Amino acid sequence: MSSIVHAFTSRRMFIILLLGFSSGLPLGLTGAALQAWMYKEGVNLGTIGIFAVVGTPYAIKFLWAPLMDHYAPQFLGRRRGWMVITQLLLILSIYGMSLFNPATETWAIAALAVAVAFFSASQDIVVDAYRTDILRPEERGLGAGVSILGYRMAMLVTGSVALILADQFPWPVVYQMMAAGMLIGVLGTLLAPEPAFKEKVQQTLVEAFYLPLVEFFKRPGIVEVFLFILLYKLDAVLTLALMTPFFLSLGFSQTEIGVVAKGFGLVATIVGALTGGAIMVKLGLKRSLWTFGILQGLAGGSFLALAIYGHNYWLMATAITMENFFGGLGTAAYTAFLMAMCNQRFSATQYAVLSSLMALTRMAGAAPAGYLVEAVGYQIYYVIAILVSVPALLLLLRYDVWMSRRPDTN
Repeated sequence: MSSIVHAFTSRRMFIILLLGFSSGLPLGLTGAALQAWMYKEGVNLGTIGIFAVVGTPYAIKFLWAPLMDHYAPQFLGRRRGWMVITQLLLILSIYGMSLFNPATETWAIAALAVAVAFFSASQDIVVDAYRTDILRPEERGLGAGVSILGYRMAMLVTGSVALILADQFPWPVVYQMMAAGMLIGVLGTLLAPEPAFKEKVQQTLVEAFYLPLVEFFKRPGIVEVFLFILLYKLDAVLTLALMTPFFLSLGFSQTEIGVVAKGFGLVATIVGALTGGAIMVKLGLKRSLWTFGILQGLAGGSFLALAIYGHNYWLMATAITMENFFGGLGTAAYTAFLMAMCNQRFSATQYAVLSSLMALTRMAGAAPAGYLVEAVGYQIYYVIAILVSVPALLLLLRYDVWMSRRPDTN
């Protein structure tokens, strides 16, 4: 218990919380908040829909991650220097959005929204690398949970608080307030200690791009590791992919779905991630991956029960709570595993590559879900969602082989 208390009260965890908030804040400002602002200004729905592509930098951030491993700013250090640069650029670009009207200066808003997404994705690269570099192995699970807490708090600010403020102030003023909110990230960066690097950064820019991959493929079982990363959260992706249409098909109202899915679900995810991180302090990474993997797989059984039983408000609330809580447990272990797989010399690049595999799971796993439901129905679909947890667990039998040449990250 004392080790858990110490981990929760450490300076590192407070910094991880602030940086998690800083990572989450810009995302909503190019998403839900921007959509609401554009709608209020009379922009047509077609244009609003096209703005979804401004989030492309998040999906391809691994392309420039090597630059942030290779080049070290002349102030604050290799990680902190890049963090404060991206945070200050985010403040300027978010503030810049407040100077234009989405209805009459759409291209200017589009350009600045892309800039926000690019600088935000760049901040994510270096914050992920910083978390990987600074946390000790036994802290990674809890660090993941605390980072998720900060991220979700920021999403709540941009997804709910910003909309409430927009009823009292013009949207440009709201965006200026959100720009000021990025100072929380700057504070976190200034308080953060720079990681101590045991090895020199690769010497040439070409090496910065290929050495991280070469180092990956020198490890035993690395292809299995990539498959494991693709599969470990696939059961949760499938379970939640068609959640709203599924609930609507059972006769639940949009209000019921909104309150339970966004309220219970958000709280359950945060509590699950924090609980998982705390448990990992004692349980360790290997046993946590096993335990949480089994639990998140079985959690899909609550959706299966709902599909069999039909309309029942409390069963829906139970299903949402179980899936998000156990999914939060799994996410804590999953994120800690990604950190454990990174070599400190290339942590920005390698984490960006691994997290891109995680994003691929979300996209590729959810894409065929609708066709699968149409073919087999919801009951069989949720049986399949439970069963897809098995391959990842079978791959986990190779865990000791993967760790036989564990990267030196601390």
